Amino acid sequence: MANIKESMESLLSIDGAMCAMLVDSSSGMMLGQAGTGVDLEVAAAGNTEVVRAKLKTMRNLGLDDVIEDILITLGKQYHIIRPMTRHEGLFIYLVLDKAKANLALARRKTQEVEQNLSL
Repeated sequence: MANIKESMESLLSIDGAMCAMLVDSSSGMMLGQAGTGVDLEVAAAGNTEVVRAKLKTMRNLGLDDVIEDILITLGKQYHIIRPMTRHEGLFIYLVLDKAKANLALARRKTQEVEQNLSL
């Protein structure tokens, strides 16, 4: 099991990783972060709204399921949002340089970090 700091630093070991953070989706506040490349406070608050909107839409559609991850593909970046299964209300946010990252490996590593993160 890894703590928040170790987990965020582990995500930065992914090829193309720019920054990573753990976010409380009830408040939009960062609980931990590593790296640079985007305004992390703005990203935490904004992606909290993304997670809330998706959960609301799933409820409205009557979907009895969970979000594994949300992928946002930009021209130069990938943004991965991964809600934590063991700690409801928290999610991992990872920003990758699209030209350097292997998306499949990044998603697997994010899943591994999420499973091993200890609060």
